[in-house]
Parts: sequence; structure tokens; C-alpha cells
Amino acid sequence: MKKNIFIAIISLTMADYACAHDSVIRAGNVLDVETGRYSSDQFILIEDGRIIEIGDWSDFELDGEFIDLSDKYVLPGLLDAHVHLTGDASIHGYKRLTRSVPRQAITGVRNAERTLNAGFTTVRNVGASGYADIALRDAIYDGDVPGPRIIAAGPSLGITGGHCDNNLLPAEYEAKGDGVADGPWAVRAKVRENKKYGADVIKFCATGGVLSKGTAVGAQQYTLEEMTAIVEEAHLAGMKVAAHAHGAEGIETAIRAGVDSVEHASFISSTGIRLAIDNGTYLSMDIYVSDYILSEGEKVGILEESLEKERKVGRTQRENFRRAVQAGARMAFGTDAAVYPHGQNGRQFAYMVDWGMTPLQSIQAATINNADLFGVSDNVGTLEPGKFADIIALDEDPLENIDILADVSWVMKDGKVFKDKN
Repeated sequence: MKKNIFIAIISLTMADYACAHDSVIRAGNVLDVETGRYSSDQFILIEDGRIIEIGDWSDFELDGEFIDLSDKYVLPGLLDAHVHLTGDASIHGYKRLTRSVPRQAITGVRNAERTLNAGFTTVRNVGASGYADIALRDAIYDGDVPGPRIIAAGPSLGITGGHCDNNLLPAEYEAKGDGVADGPWAVRAKVRENKKYGADVIKFCATGGVLSKGTAVGAQQYTLEEMTAIVEEAHLAGMKVAAHAHGAEGIETAIRAGVDSVEHASFISSTGIRLAIDNGTYLSMDIYVSDYILSEGEKVGILEESLEKERKVGRTQRENFRRAVQAGARMAFGTDAAVYPHGQNGRQFAYMVDWGMTPLQSIQAATINNADLFGVSDNVGTLEPGKFADIIALDEDPLENIDILADVSWVMKDGKVFKDKN
């Protein structure tokens, strides 16, 4: 009698357990992005948007439907450290003056879905006018529109007349970037303002840039005192800091100020690479975008002065990317989407491999490295019990054909399937 009761209790428990999951995936090859090893014919059990168990399919008894990815290569959802979802790759230079903040936010809805369908389930949006990226982040979270999980910066901080200012109009229009602030206390106030309106991360411009009018791409802008004030204030508020920096001196100053990542890092010196390694600073080098700027830039409105700057930047940035990889610097995966069309983020993997990474290293940059940089490793970056069910599937082995990451066939975020080309 006791045995029968025990069996009944076990049966009830197993029945409840079997009914508790939201979905079951049968995965042909699951990549451990930390080791580069595959586990074949696995089940992935998902409940309430999170992975609750992974194991051998032969050990799992299921009487019902499942998601069949048995002929696919399965990876965690990808992360991009540098996007501008509210930006439009067909609108550059003076054309940008025609776009209102509400229009940018609507553009962001379209771009968010494209980015998610490309397999990027978490992104860091490093700069948007009018806090449009924060509104987009919240709309995605509330389920109003599809898109990746967004770590939003709000307006980028910058000096008067610098890369993050609006330099396209004459003085009588009094045009000014949302994040412009000069001096240590003014930049602290701007950090506090961004935090007040919902920013998750702070981005500032440490040097000139390629696409800004009237700035020297390698010239330092903020001083060490100003950069330190930004970083201190952001860290006090529990936010990480990303610094746009092309020039060697600006890169080194930003690292000494304590930034968490350097964006672009085009002219980084040996000293800068060493400082990045010593300080654990991530380098987010967008080495795909140069091809788009130089091939499509003129027709989408990129200014000739910007095209000329890019001709000097692109090759050097890629060579320095190789040097940084060889030296063992922490490398993030950041693409600067919006300069090129959103949804093409995965094209950068092949460039990273061409310029010195192994396929696994490039995947690690877009998974475990970015998860660490964002401070979200407990939830994303690997396929493990307890983490969000952010999962992508590929038709080929990316360790053998890295180009396949530009053509993701299946995407799940938070346990919900958003793309299925099968």
C-alpha cells in the first residue's frame, strides 16, 4: 500500500512537472560558448521565459509537442554593445535635420524588430535624442512592440561643438545636442539628468568623430578632469560608462578616467592597449561599418569631410583590432548599427575573424564578453538553467562557417519565438 502511494505521488509530481514548462526544444547541437564544445541531441526545457533544464534528449520523456531544432546549431542569443536603434542608415548628414524625435522613435520600432530577427536579443543603445531609446526600451519590455532587450544611454554627453553636439546649423538657430555639457560639475549634472529620465548606461564623446561636422576624428575633447567626473558620477549611480574615442590620447585618457568600454578605438596605441588590458577595459571596435560608409555613404547623405575621415580610419582601425586581439585585450562586439542598416549586425563576425579572431572568439565577444560588459551575465550570454530563454538556431556550424551568423534562421527571446524560417 505504501509503495502504491509512493508511486502515485511520484507520478503526480512528474505529471505536474511535465505540464509546468512553457515549451521544450529538441536541439541538434548546442554550443557551449565558453569552451567551444557542442553537446548533441539535447533537450532545453523552458518555463516562464527562462531555461530550467538542459540535458540529453534520450533521458527526457515527453508525450506531446516540442520545437524541433534537431538539425540546427543552437547558440545563446547574441548581444551588440553599440547600436543606435532610433537612427536610420539612409538618413545622414543634413538629412538628419528633417527627423523629429517622435519620428526617430517610430524608426526605432522598425529597427528593433530587424535587430531581434538578426539574432540579437540584447543590445546596448549608446545614444539617442530626446530619450527615445528609453521609451523604446520600455515599450519592448511592456510587450507593445517586438525587439531586443535594451540597455539604454539616452543622450550622449559631449562638449560644445564636439562629436556629440549638433554642428550642422548656423549660430542663429542655437542648435545644441541634448547631452552637451562643459566642465566637471556640468557633466555630473548631465549624468544625473540622464539617470533621472531612465538611462541604464552613460556614453560620452572623448574625441572627435567620423560622422560629425567640423571635428578632427582623433582629437581629444573632454579633459581628464571632465571624464573622471563623468565616470565617478555614473559609477556612484550604479551605471557603467562607454567612451566614444578614436584618437590615441583620448583613448588613453578615457581609460585612465575609468571607463568600462572604449568605442571605436581606431587609433589606439600600444600604450592604450596595455592600459586597456591592465584596467580590464573592453574595446568595442566596429570594423564592419567602414565598408558601408565608403560604398554607400555619399548617396545617403554622409558629408564629404566625413568620407575623407573614414578613408583614414577604416584600415587603421582593423589593423589595431588585430593588435588588440593578439595582445589579449578584452574585446566586445559592437557594430554601430544605424550607420549601416539595422539587421546586418551579424556581418561583422566574418570581419572579426578575417582580422585576427578565431570563430569562437568572435562568438564569445557577442555573448559572454558583452554579457560581462553589460553587467548581465547572470541572465544572458550562455545557455544555462536559470538564464533567460534567449536562443538562436543556425543551419550550419558557425565554427566552420562564420558567415552563417549573418543569416540566423530561428530566434527566441524570453521563451517566445520571434523568427522561424524552418
